[in-house]
Amino acid sequence: MKFNVVTIFPEIVHAYVGMSILKRAVEKNLITVDIHNLRDYAEDKHKMVDDYPYGGGSGMVMKPEPFFRIAESIWPQKNKRKIIALSPKGRLFTQELASEISRESRDIVLLCGRYEAIDERVMQHLADDEISIGDYILTGGELPALVIIDAVSRLLTGVLGDSHSAKEESFSWGLLDYPHYTRPDEYDGMAVPRVLLSGNHNEITLWRKKQALKITQKRRPDLLRKYSLTQDEQRLLNDIKEEL
Repeated sequence: MKFNVVTIFPEIVHAYVGMSILKRAVEKNLITVDIHNLRDYAEDKHKMVDDYPYGGGSGMVMKPEPFFRIAESIWPQKNKRKIIALSPKGRLFTQELASEISRESRDIVLLCGRYEAIDERVMQHLADDEISIGDYILTGGELPALVIIDAVSRLLTGVLGDSHSAKEESFSWGLLDYPHYTRPDEYDGMAVPRVLLSGNHNEITLWRKKQALKITQKRRPDLLRKYSLTQDEQRLLNDIKEEL
């Protein structure tokens, strides 16, 4: 899968992509991450990419011309690219949306805004989608772009060492993840639940399911309202509600 990041701070993206799982994915040719400096597509001698907003107001607005120029220069064929603008007013990024993007056959182009906003003409006439990673404001779109690249890449075959890892994580199966433990089995009086040391895989599976339901019920009950419970899970949830 090919990602393209359009930014005025390429070093931020380079630093993260050059580490850990994403670095290995790039080395294995499972993903490509091309980073483009938007200033290279500004035509004035100062490489300006922002200007004062029409109508007044605080902050600066990113100019439309550099975004259109880079798109026309690098991705002239619209059917071979999906341009995503990172914006607080975009649709919320979720595991479901990450899965949707992971099945995309086109190149993914991520436009990173800065300052007050990107000129709305970019949103209306260039971007295919606007995505937000949460209900809060960041300094720029680089972190959201990296969040999307990371979350989507984990879903691609071969990126994670264990093919089951992505399927068992929080949100991937509709619930929050169950607790995890490793050696030692006791530390400073804090013991690992005995069931995990029992070797009884049926009991372990049941324990993990119950813990996932319990954590989701306590922390994100909204997820349960969208989750289709089996009869066994409903019985477990009833027990959990009585315990709580």
